[in-house]
Amino acid sequence: MHVVLYQPEIPANTGNIARLCAVTDCHLHLIRPLGFFLDDRRMRRAGLDYWHQLRITIHDSWEDFAGRDLSQAFFVETGSSRRYTDADFGPNPILVLGSETAGLPDSVLSAYPDRHISLPMIGTRSLNLANTAAIVVYEVWRQQGFPGAETERRMV
Repeated sequence: MHVVLYQPEIPANTGNIARLCAVTDCHLHLIRPLGFFLDDRRMRRAGLDYWHQLRITIHDSWEDFAGRDLSQAFFVETGSSRRYTDADFGPNPILVLGSETAGLPDSVLSAYPDRHISLPMIGTRSLNLANTAAIVVYEVWRQQGFPGAETERRMV
């Protein structure tokens, strides 16, 4: 599974998502520009001591990232009538999440309208980015039967 953060702005969110990726064996992709430096202490602290377990790739732009096959990509953003729980993510999905303040560009969402998914919410404009990523990653992992987890036998 791949988690893609499009122009993330808040270092603690990115650190939390990095930790999520480390414990669920996801590959994290960050698309520049970033709203922080990669050595930001808040990001490092949020990721704790999981950084050595993380597979991470930094992309200079959306175009740099989008040169790959995106047929398994899902774009997690507000405004879709399709819930994340209705998606069949398959074996190797790419989850793309937008920045905390601007989300994903309309040009990206309109290019993949059948791949736009949202989380249901009441009375607010959006959920925290790290929380959103965790909810969707765990739904994908659940659909896959939690591969790899049986070897660790650790649960919260």
